[in-house]
Amino acid sequence: MAWNEPGGGKDNDPWSNPRRSGKPPNIDEAIGRLQQKLGNAGGGKAVAAVGALVFAVWMLSGIYTIDAGQRGIELQFGKYVGTTEAGPHWHVPYPIGAVIKVNVDEFRDKQLKMPALTNDENIVDVRISSQFVISDPVSYLFNVRDPDGTLSDVMQSAIREVIGAMSMDRVLTDGRAEIVTQVRDRMQELLNGYNTGLKVQSVNLQDVQPPEAVQPAFEDAIRAREDEQRYISEASAHANKIIPQARGEAAQIEEQAKGYESKVTNAALGEASRFTQLLQSYRLAPDLTRERMYLDTMGEVLSKNRSVVLDTPGNGNNVFYLPLGQADAKSAVPKSAFDPASLPLPTPSVAPATDAATRGAVASDNRSDLRSRSAP
Repeated sequence: MAWNEPGGGKDNDPWSNPRRSGKPPNIDEAIGRLQQKLGNAGGGKAVAAVGALVFAVWMLSGIYTIDAGQRGIELQFGKYVGTTEAGPHWHVPYPIGAVIKVNVDEFRDKQLKMPALTNDENIVDVRISSQFVISDPVSYLFNVRDPDGTLSDVMQSAIREVIGAMSMDRVLTDGRAEIVTQVRDRMQELLNGYNTGLKVQSVNLQDVQPPEAVQPAFEDAIRAREDEQRYISEASAHANKIIPQARGEAAQIEEQAKGYESKVTNAALGEASRFTQLLQSYRLAPDLTRERMYLDTMGEVLSKNRSVVLDTPGNGNNVFYLPLGQADAKSAVPKSAFDPASLPLPTPSVAPATDAATRGAVASDNRSDLRSRSAP
């Protein structure tokens, strides 16, 4: 029903009813009506009850709970007064006191991509990430104005310092593990120096690449390095195959040398023993021994020839030549005919020749025996 319709009444007139007109109520009138009601209700007791209720609600607002993995930093008038562990606690309510909850078990990740200059004045693009936890929440909140910005500055400083001490080849190849270790140690050292309350948990070197303009050249260098390693591996395999074989051959040659040594030593000992026995025979019968040695030598020489020259005393022809080239060497001149073993050995009981006639007779008999043995 419209306010100006018949029967609408005075209450429907927005100009006469301030609640329906949308205008704000008069504060002074509201306070006056409240005081009048309180005065009618008993005055001071009501004010005290309301004040007590408000105070109780204000005190109860200081109750708070700290979850596991968190720390509560209590402040009074903005000054640090204590740290609380997990569980329910109470502090002086706002605006006198306040509590800041800090999660000390949360891993905070920080990633950074930046260029760095190496020791040999080359530029590499580094992408690195690190994880942190808050080890001291008081230092984290009050000693550093911007912990995240400080963390970025610390990471950049540590990376530039570590990579600036290495060559580019080492940074790109086998120096990554060393970079991670040194960057983590240097970052922690700087954070402790700034008293930030942060602890470095891990550092990950995600990528290290040369600038895009020179990447093809570096890829060629990497392929050449891989070829080098492959050639080294192949050479090592070949060496592992050849070296045992060479060692086996060396051992075989050594054994053969030892056998030859034993053979030569035994032969020398036999010759020495033979010479000793011959010396004993020579001392007993010098002439006979010389004749025997002559016959042994001639037998050894003639056994190796196919032609024989005979000296025939008393005949007009002093030299008689027999062509035996057509005959078989074994049948023409049997080795047994000149074998010194078939000749009788001198015995110690034989008396030595005392005069020239006896020695001549012995020599003549020996030569006759030699001619008879060498005849075909």
